[in-house]
Amino acid sequence: MQAYLENQVLIYFVFNVFILCMLALDLGVFHRKSHVISVRESLIWTGVWIALALLFNILIYYRYEFLYPGKGTEAALQYLTGYLIEKSLSIDNVFVFLLLFTFFKVPSEYQHRVLFWGIIGALLFRAVFIALGAVLIARFHWIFYFFGALLIFTGIKMALGKDRTINPEKNPVLRLFRKIMPVTAEYHGPRFFIREDSLLKATP
Repeated sequence: MQAYLENQVLIYFVFNVFILCMLALDLGVFHRKSHVISVRESLIWTGVWIALALLFNILIYYRYEFLYPGKGTEAALQYLTGYLIEKSLSIDNVFVFLLLFTFFKVPSEYQHRVLFWGIIGALLFRAVFIALGAVLIARFHWIFYFFGALLIFTGIKMALGKDRTINPEKNPVLRLFRKIMPVTAEYHGPRFFIREDSLLKATP
């Protein structure tokens, strides 16, 4: 059992290191200089990431087939199903990105950089929330009912507010941020923060 757990930890560690390396290559090497990404370049990168995901699916198949003969196909199908569902759900995010880019008037050459760091932030926050949720569930079993009620409430709210337009200007997080941190009226290259008149300010 100890050997199995150590093996699982090693696999998760290697997987996360690989993902971080790919993200570092994406921003630090291939997109080091800000530029407008063409449709052709976008399609190529989409193909690269999909190919990596499918390659990982093949690795899952062979690993499970080696450890648990006859279980490789089931494990690979479970991964592929989850991947396709997440891929289809992510289409909604594209429209949100476009809305935010339009609202903040993000120049085309900086959109990849903004999106990249936005995804990194989302991954970090997701990891924090998952860890906190796991701790809460381990200590308080009744928290399951709270999370269940929260999901039902959120689902109803989304269903009833389906036709409502999203207005970033009214977002409470954005309004709170602007109260705490001064924001410049213009962009200053690819920089997120600048020092102006000895005052730290955020760019749009």
